[in-house]
Amino acid sequence: MSLAVQRPAGRAFWRASLRPAILDRYVLAELIGPFNFGLSAFTLIFAATNILAISRLVAEEHAPLAAAVEYFLWQLPEIVVTVMPMAMLLATLLALQRLSGDSELTAFKAGGVGLVRAVAAILLAGLGMSFLVLLLQETFVPFANDRAVYLREQTIRRVGPYGGGSQTVITGLPGGGEQVTYFRGYDGPTQTLLYVTIITYGADKRPQLIVVSDRGRFSAPTWTFSNAREYRFESDGSTDYSEEPIVHIDVGERPSELQQRATDNNRETMSRSQIREIIDSGQLSPQELRAYQATYEGKLAQPFGTFVFTLIAIPFGIRPARGGGAGLGFGLSVAIAFVYFVIASVASAVSTVSPGGHLATIVGAWLPNVLFTAIGALLLRRAARY
Repeated sequence: MSLAVQRPAGRAFWRASLRPAILDRYVLAELIGPFNFGLSAFTLIFAATNILAISRLVAEEHAPLAAAVEYFLWQLPEIVVTVMPMAMLLATLLALQRLSGDSELTAFKAGGVGLVRAVAAILLAGLGMSFLVLLLQETFVPFANDRAVYLREQTIRRVGPYGGGSQTVITGLPGGGEQVTYFRGYDGPTQTLLYVTIITYGADKRPQLIVVSDRGRFSAPTWTFSNAREYRFESDGSTDYSEEPIVHIDVGERPSELQQRATDNNRETMSRSQIREIIDSGQLSPQELRAYQATYEGKLAQPFGTFVFTLIAIPFGIRPARGGGAGLGFGLSVAIAFVYFVIASVASAVSTVSPGGHLATIVGAWLPNVLFTAIGALLLRRAARY
């Protein structure tokens, strides 16, 4: 009498197939401790200069201690997103060194579980972490950077939201005139200009129109100013005054350009959507356009470096280590990350000045990932044979 094994059918089969096996849960559990250690260690290293900056803000700029600490905390999300790929790299190295050192990988092979199957959960975790890094980079990190700059300018330096004053200029108006817009501050979260004065000059450099408003909010495709007071200077020397509840005026810059100014003109602190707005504005020189395109593509490629680091860490982690433990893994993580970022920086710089146009920036952004993925897959395939 033979007994046939009943396999679940339909949805039950797929639920059983997709449910993590005991092996997967066991391997993933090995990642948690090293990942937390790596995330904490790398964050402290990268944040060291920011920690020292707190004392300078308090001692030299007489900033309130609470404001300086809050400013530091708003800077942490960007640091955490930067070090998460390195933390995953270290976690993979340490976890597999432990499994290999205790001969557990050998036991897996003896039980008919190949190396690729044994580390499949780690690879999926690396891929999932890549999407998490991308999500944080595009959502929470720009908001945190915005709040950090706002806090620094308004509370610590006490110069008002996003600077103590700024202006935008539009030249080449009909008749040869120009328009100058002065504002005391810019509130990024609400896309609002504060305490605005707009002066329109004629070709003879004399003012023709002055508009004063407490605030103007961006409403695509232009700016809307509320409770505006208008002073119009006629050619006969007379002056007309009027008050308008709503006035629509183009000040020459969109919120993306003002956001760029607010974040110290640093493209790296912007999200891809903010960079896309600046690219589409048509106001960049060819050289600036290439630089923004390189950053735009790089911000999509870099988060997936988390998966690349996970893949390349596996063959290095299963090699027998003669002492060193966490120290050896930490040093190896730094070395791999250093080589990766050097290649990424060189590829980005070359793509920015090469004649390949936008295609060159795409190639430059993804070249490190493709190269390291090929190396990692080759080493993993070779390790799986033994």
